[in-house]
Amino acid sequence: MNAVLLAAMTFGLFALGYRFYSSFLSKRIFQLAEDEPVPSRELEDGIDYVPTKKQVLWGHHYTSIAGAAPIVGPAIAVIWGWLPALLWVAIGTVLMGAVHDFGALVISLRHQGHSIGEVAASVISPRVRTLFLLIVSFLIWVVLAVFAFIIGTLFVSNPGAIFPINVQIIVALLLGWLVYRHRVRILAPSLLAYAVLIGAIFYGDSFAESVPIVKSVSVTGWVWILLIYSFMASVLPVWLLLQPRDYINSHQLITGLSLLVMGLIVLNPEVQAPVVNFSPPGAPPMIPFLFITIACGAISGFHGLVASGTTSKQIACMTDARPIGYGGMLGEGVLGVLAVLAATAGFASSADWWSHYGSWGAASGLSMKLAAFVDGGAAFISALGIPVETAKTFIAVMVIAFAATSLDTGARIQRLVISELARAYGIKPLTNRYVAGAVGIAAALLLAVTQAGGKGGLILWPLFGTTNQLVAGVTLLVISVWLRRLGRPIVYTLVPMIGVCAATVVAMLAEVRSYFANFQDQWLLAISGSIILILDVWVIGEGMRVLLGRQAPPIRVEGERGD
Repeated sequence: MNAVLLAAMTFGLFALGYRFYSSFLSKRIFQLAEDEPVPSRELEDGIDYVPTKKQVLWGHHYTSIAGAAPIVGPAIAVIWGWLPALLWVAIGTVLMGAVHDFGALVISLRHQGHSIGEVAASVISPRVRTLFLLIVSFLIWVVLAVFAFIIGTLFVSNPGAIFPINVQIIVALLLGWLVYRHRVRILAPSLLAYAVLIGAIFYGDSFAESVPIVKSVSVTGWVWILLIYSFMASVLPVWLLLQPRDYINSHQLITGLSLLVMGLIVLNPEVQAPVVNFSPPGAPPMIPFLFITIACGAISGFHGLVASGTTSKQIACMTDARPIGYGGMLGEGVLGVLAVLAATAGFASSADWWSHYGSWGAASGLSMKLAAFVDGGAAFISALGIPVETAKTFIAVMVIAFAATSLDTGARIQRLVISELARAYGIKPLTNRYVAGAVGIAAALLLAVTQAGGKGGLILWPLFGTTNQLVAGVTLLVISVWLRRLGRPIVYTLVPMIGVCAATVVAMLAEVRSYFANFQDQWLLAISGSIILILDVWVIGEGMRVLLGRQAPPIRVEGERGD
């Protein structure tokens, strides 16, 4: 099958989804109005609540959700063939993931920028808030450990990326200071900052050779460094680091995706993977594990946390929720499609593909799958005349930059979740952002050090995928209850919720069973997975009780338009 044709059909589906389906959701289901009050203007504090221009916030939101997950997941899942992976990314993004992200953003905007957990308290019950926030806290716990390992793995395998990533942080801080303290227009200095980043990419390998100590740091060493850095980034005002760096990342994203697409067109490769591969040696069954292996590339609970945890506090106009929420997820779908194609059409021959995907043990190795995307993507870009090694460094920097943004955003969300729980139960010390941030990072370090060892991504990825999808299902349940209590149609969120919850509960049961089978080495995963499963089933039961009740009490949200 021709890869260019597959990309064209999928991107066409995304365009139709945004043009028609998101418009329907915006006007008929969520009923957005341009002049509605938004939390960023009513509660502006200069730290978390900051009214932000749509194009700047789109960059922050997209790069926060588009970490390494939509690359790693598809690059593993193609072991079952290119068709199941591509169908799940395409259909899941349009009908499930984008609806989830859009709905989570809107419901948070209508509740003063509160997280989905806080919204669940008023929509379902105060008890559900605690249960949901605990599930979210477990998810972010795993996210921080997984993404730190992903970045550490890429730093070790691509040391040329270390210098440009650090340069990006420095120029982002300078950009934030210029824009928000001196009111400089962001476009021109952000393009200059991006040019500096590109220059740093070309110097990255030379820096790694001239400063050999950076090549001697192990993956575990990088995990410590990255999580300590994430704590510092999570307590800074969003305008100082997150927003400007993500705006630079948006330029990198546009460049990277454009180069990959143009290279794909010029190379015009054939897909080397089989259409369907039902029984790879050692692999779990495709159903339901396809749906949790490809998490962020199709639907992701983490996205709802970003939407309601940070993005909703920065939306300057209610109607911006459509391009940022629904459109941002479509952008991630594009990245997921390119990951599928890089891991199936980026190989020179079918034999090369089978050497990477001959068994589940080979396919699920984190380093191998990151390498599959980096090498496959570099093959696309090199068709444009760019040296292969330079292309590899560029892609590695792009993946690391996205993963680092997700890491920072995750640390900030964890801080906010811990503070919300602390306020609910009167634990005053944990309401301090520095204390809450430190507790969140310390927990992630505990997970990484005690359970990861030298195989962090391989061990933690399945737990991340299932927990992530469980959170997505619960978020869709909260949105469905909210819509029902407003007298709106719920089928557009209820059907995806049922599908996601069913697949992920079955997958989590299988994973917990495997953790207990190796309890001595994976005791923390066994205990946490069991707790997550119990909490999730409890929340679903509470939500369904309200959803199926004969007379769910109506709600009225301040600032919302009536039917």
